[in-house]
Amino acid sequence: MKKTIVFLVFAFVVSLHGYTQSNDAKMKTFIDALMKKMTLDEKIGQLNLPGSGDIVTGQAGNSDIGKKIKEGKVGGLFNIKSEAKIRAVQQVAVDQSRLKIPLIFGMDVIHGYETVFPIPLGLSCTWDMGLIQKSASIAASEASADGICWTFSPMVDIARDPRWGRIAEGSGEDPYLGSQIAKAMVRGYQGNDLTKNNTIMACVKHYALYGAAEAGRDYNTTDMGHLRMFNEYLPPYKAAVDAGAGSVMASFNEVDGVPATANKFLLTDVLRKRWGFNGFVVTDYTGINEMVAHGIGDLQTVSARALMAGIDMDMVGEGFLTTLKKSLQQGKVTQQQIDFACRKILEAKYKLGLFDDPYRYCNAERAKTEIFTDANRNVARDIAAQSFVLLKNNNVLPLKKSGTIALIGPLADNKENMPGTWSVAADFSKAVSVLQGLKNVAGPGVNILYAKGSNLSDDTLFEQRAGMFGKSFQHDNRPDQEIINEALDVANKSDVIVAALGESAEMTGESSSRSDITIPAAQENLLKALVKTGKPLVLVLFTGRPLAIKWEQDTVPSILNVWFGGTEAGNAIGDVLFGDVNPSGKLTTTWPQNVGQVPLYYNHKNTGRPLPEGKWFEKFRSNYLDVSNDPVYPFGFGLSYTSFSYGDVQLSNKSLKGNQTLTASVKLTNTGTWEGKETVQLYIRDVVGSITRPVEELKGFQKIDLKAGESKTVSFKITPEDLKFYNGDLKYDWEPGEFVIMIGANSRDVKSASINWVK
Repeated sequence: MKKTIVFLVFAFVVSLHGYTQSNDAKMKTFIDALMKKMTLDEKIGQLNLPGSGDIVTGQAGNSDIGKKIKEGKVGGLFNIKSEAKIRAVQQVAVDQSRLKIPLIFGMDVIHGYETVFPIPLGLSCTWDMGLIQKSASIAASEASADGICWTFSPMVDIARDPRWGRIAEGSGEDPYLGSQIAKAMVRGYQGNDLTKNNTIMACVKHYALYGAAEAGRDYNTTDMGHLRMFNEYLPPYKAAVDAGAGSVMASFNEVDGVPATANKFLLTDVLRKRWGFNGFVVTDYTGINEMVAHGIGDLQTVSARALMAGIDMDMVGEGFLTTLKKSLQQGKVTQQQIDFACRKILEAKYKLGLFDDPYRYCNAERAKTEIFTDANRNVARDIAAQSFVLLKNNNVLPLKKSGTIALIGPLADNKENMPGTWSVAADFSKAVSVLQGLKNVAGPGVNILYAKGSNLSDDTLFEQRAGMFGKSFQHDNRPDQEIINEALDVANKSDVIVAALGESAEMTGESSSRSDITIPAAQENLLKALVKTGKPLVLVLFTGRPLAIKWEQDTVPSILNVWFGGTEAGNAIGDVLFGDVNPSGKLTTTWPQNVGQVPLYYNHKNTGRPLPEGKWFEKFRSNYLDVSNDPVYPFGFGLSYTSFSYGDVQLSNKSLKGNQTLTASVKLTNTGTWEGKETVQLYIRDVVGSITRPVEELKGFQKIDLKAGESKTVSFKITPEDLKFYNGDLKYDWEPGEFVIMIGANSRDVKSASINWVK
């Protein structure tokens, strides 16, 4: 009986991935037979991933890429959009190439397809794994309806430097939360069966440590010891691999003096041998070619190094296509290495069901009926509202659905910027602006007056760089004061001011690093003028990173951070401003007072001279002369229209041994007058370790919905698994001793109790 139960559990687990040992055997037999028929050129061709290039509708076979497809020199294409185009290109592969091997089609489906959800940093602030998985599932359903079967997502890089523009694409600074989100995204994209035509293959990126690039500058060097690497930066990648991600993308940065694209330690020793990854590894855009500029060889040399390190597919650069045959002849690579990479690409296509039906993801009816539906937009609206973080509220919010509202700012009537960065499949004309959203939600009882108030920036060149990819701004060439006076006139006619300010969509994302992380001066001057009116004021803050807004926190009555909420951003902002939705978002990054504090993150380690708690400055301690060590907002922070109180931490035992389970509980009470959601967060500190340990680490969280006046006991089960870390020998284990258990509303505001746990 026991053996039967074990087998049934195993069968259930493998069914979650839609795959069994029998499938593996069939796949091996099929690919073995196929590879025996393939020439060397055809095998190398499978490793080549060009962009969609010069393909146009009706001429797929006559394009340069079309000719290469016929010759078996292309394994897949990316960022080609529409079911009809993809069908036409696939037809060239399966009808006109010698072995009729289908192509794999990928796209940057980062936070939605045509229905765009909040940017990933915003999504993470929901702290709701069900919603996050749902967003990925909808994205997969829409993309697959349009011919896409592979996405370059999730991006799981831990990022603690808000100067780095790509912090917008990830889940923040914490490895535990980042790991939970990585798993949710992979499950959302891939479902429980990759052969289903409404799922797509995930690609975990950027492997590895890309979020730790020096100076917050994109593509830059990463220098990190292995203990920090394994304990703080690698966990989300591993979590995604453990969740069954089908592919991994190598990062641009170098690690330990070797670019990640040629880093055998990362790609083979850790990813394949230590973690058991069995999918394929693709480079980032021209990642192989760029290693020439890194300084480790010419194109032939770096291509060979990439293959030997563990790269299977070359995106765009064609280094594999043009040099591997020569390298094989010269003994610089082996046939076995080429065969291994080819096999991994063919296996991915087999798992996606493309050999069974090359047009599995090409369904004209689905493309017409399952993309950008009302149902998907409603989900996007709900998720966006739950991603917003209320940073401050001096009784201005929620707004009344009566009277006159002045809506002011360069982002107030700008629907093109609402989807945010990396929204490549979006139709910006269908996005909802703040102005339209407020009108939709407020109803006829509210008079909304609009004024631009300022340009995005006084620097027109900066404004051009911050308005790319169809998200440009129409620069107002009038004098700044004239534009501000127009806004003040509108403000003086109103009961309350809503200022829609901050970053544009393309001020974050790839190649959008900033050395100054404040609100641009043109908008800051507008905000100062609005504050001087003395009117009730709400700052609706758009950003893809933590900003340095100490003055705003000290001065502006209410601040709602809305990230970039997606196609339904305007409606969702209206929902929260007018109180149809009670905000519940919590920050997944620490917000500094100024850029000089960067990097600033909650799970830091103590120095030998830590600043005593509650102190601002003490000589010969680890602090600054000109600013306190404190953030403006700590990790996990977020307010609500209601209030919550936490009781003391209750422990089931204060002394434990071995594999016992500890239950830690608090009584949570909604002490306000609104129903609301609170994310209760569990942190643990390992007081003494064989290596130094962080002052606290997130180890659990629960999002609780309480009616006004309602209480609930929130409990966490803690086992030795939650105490494990990589020690000095890179062994993953826990050590006995004293632990502090902390539960609270954020990483700063916690109740705590201590335990002793022995082995």
